[in-house]
Amino acid sequence: MIPWLIEDTPFPPVTQALREPDGLLAAGRELTPDRLLDAYRHGIFPWFNPGDPVLWWSPDPRMILIPNEFKLSGSLAKILRNSAFEVRTDTAFEQVMRACAAPRGEQQGTWINEQMIEVYCTLHRTGYAHSVEIWLDGKLVGGLYGVAIGQMFYGESMFSFVSNASKIALAHLARRRFGMIDCQMYTPHLASLGAKLMPRDKFVAQLEELINYPPVDNWQSGFEP
Repeated sequence: MIPWLIEDTPFPPVTQALREPDGLLAAGRELTPDRLLDAYRHGIFPWFNPGDPVLWWSPDPRMILIPNEFKLSGSLAKILRNSAFEVRTDTAFEQVMRACAAPRGEQQGTWINEQMIEVYCTLHRTGYAHSVEIWLDGKLVGGLYGVAIGQMFYGESMFSFVSNASKIALAHLARRRFGMIDCQMYTPHLASLGAKLMPRDKFVAQLEELINYPPVDNWQSGFEP
């Protein structure tokens, strides 16, 4: 049985997460900034459909990216050197979230609902949630967002309206001083960029160290080309 989280009920140990479905740990009605930060510090993230209880997950293994293992292909390196794209950080956080929430292909939408947008925007205003944005001719064409604690970055979602935009965003994120980027779940796209699966116990042990390091700051400075 999955524990039901009420008010300040603590999260159960991640070792109690289900195998089927992989990583489901707990359910609860409230999604608040404080609970979300507490979840990330323990290797837990929310993922649920609109109208459902908030479901909390900690899959095993975990998809992660070590920044210096990012696979920069020759074609992507050329785009980064000669591109007309402009990279910004934290100038359009809510716009990035809403772009990630927009329907893709035949999908009607994503799990990113108004409740999640409100909570993550609160974390953005308090300096925890950040966006990497790709602009072309003054228009937002790609990007990603997530939460940073210490030298740990928890990636939540990314989008592209033009080819390679999300790859460019991830390439620039990998240039930051993060020790590890949480990608949550396996996808072939992330694997092609250097992400890999890590056993949950090792992932949690590493994040417990990284979240206590000095934070990666100065987001407003953008990125070097």
